[in-house]
Amino acid sequence: MKLKYFSNVEWALWLSSLLFIIISFLAFGGDGYLTLVASLVGATSLIYCAKGNPIGQVLMIIFGALYGVISYSFAYFGEMITYLGMTVPMAIVALVTWLKNPYKNNKSEVAVNKISKQEIVFMLCLSVLVTIIFYFILKALGTSNLLPSTVSVTTSFIAAYLTFRRSPYFAFVYALNDIVLIVLWVLASIRDMSYVSAVVCFIIFLFNDLYGFISWKRMQKRQSA
Repeated sequence: MKLKYFSNVEWALWLSSLLFIIISFLAFGGDGYLTLVASLVGATSLIYCAKGNPIGQVLMIIFGALYGVISYSFAYFGEMITYLGMTVPMAIVALVTWLKNPYKNNKSEVAVNKISKQEIVFMLCLSVLVTIIFYFILKALGTSNLLPSTVSVTTSFIAAYLTFRRSPYFAFVYALNDIVLIVLWVLASIRDMSYVSAVVCFIIFLFNDLYGFISWKRMQKRQSA
């Protein structure tokens, strides 16, 4: 990786994200090293995804697998099923799609796509169906904090769909999902302080996803020009 590949803002965002994750782990993480590794991998994946680089999807696959295990440890079955059964498989599909659609043969940058209004309607209808199905599945499994867990499924599905379709709005919806996850892990940390590091992780992810959205809109404008 060339030092000039990332801008000064991106270097600052990435390194500060890693620093805050490590500090929060040392302060609250205890022996939850899996949470630390997952958070570091996740933060790194987001900075690559913000550049439209397929490496970001590779790291997202790894993060999704780790996060699924962490979610299982707190009976957040919705998060576990969502990441292992949906986010990871769709990240694999997104990786293939991004590799097949480089911008002007630049394999480090995907070509930004714009989806039609008809497809947006289809996506929303599909997300409603997924939400209803998962609600009853999660309820049957006795999922902790059922309502926010179900909302997380919805936002994760829409974000994953938009990622696969190479829409700039995938990062914005992931930011919305981060807010839901912050609520979920705040509720978890009330019972176990070791999960505070997960709260910090998703606060950091929120800022990274918002930057990713801004970055993709700039990419879209540049590529269109």
